[in-house]
Amino acid sequence: MVKRIFDLILALILMVLLSIPMLVIAVWIKLMSKGPAVFWTDRVGVNNGIFKMAKFRTMKLDTPQVATHLMEDPERYLIPGGEFLRKYSLDELPQLFNVLKGDMSFVGPRPALFNQDDLITLRTNKNIHKLVPGVTGWAQVNGRDDLEIPVKVSFDEYYFNHRSFAFDLYIILLTVIKVVKREGVRH
Repeated sequence: MVKRIFDLILALILMVLLSIPMLVIAVWIKLMSKGPAVFWTDRVGVNNGIFKMAKFRTMKLDTPQVATHLMEDPERYLIPGGEFLRKYSLDELPQLFNVLKGDMSFVGPRPALFNQDDLITLRTNKNIHKLVPGVTGWAQVNGRDDLEIPVKVSFDEYYFNHRSFAFDLYIILLTVIKVVKREGVRH
């Protein structure tokens, strides 16, 4: 319950503080490319239920719906400014709506794409699917895009077995540091 209250308060504060930058990003995306500024993608949530996760659209409309690391040349799909938004995780800001709604928490395993069967299966086998997915997580601050799926799941499992409010605050602090340093971002 403490985690949910924390999520709600922090999400509301951040939405107020970041409303102008979010508006600027949305306008930029609309000016630079056709289509909506916010992209809604099917993701796997708690108990493997599917929910719609919001992100600022950094890629063209014809981009295949697969994990970016599986694309042959992901850079060719980026819209102007998309690389910047991704490097600084600004594309993730609309997930504040998902946190408010309760589909996501600030900290938890990153939600898998609906078609990442290998990741979903490994997480289910380790009961990680019982957690609400997060905007950031222990795997995110320990390698993010650089982690192979079994390694990512081992970090998720560690979080599952050691989760606490203090650990969540530590992960949030590490996330801010990693984002500023742009560590672990490949695409």
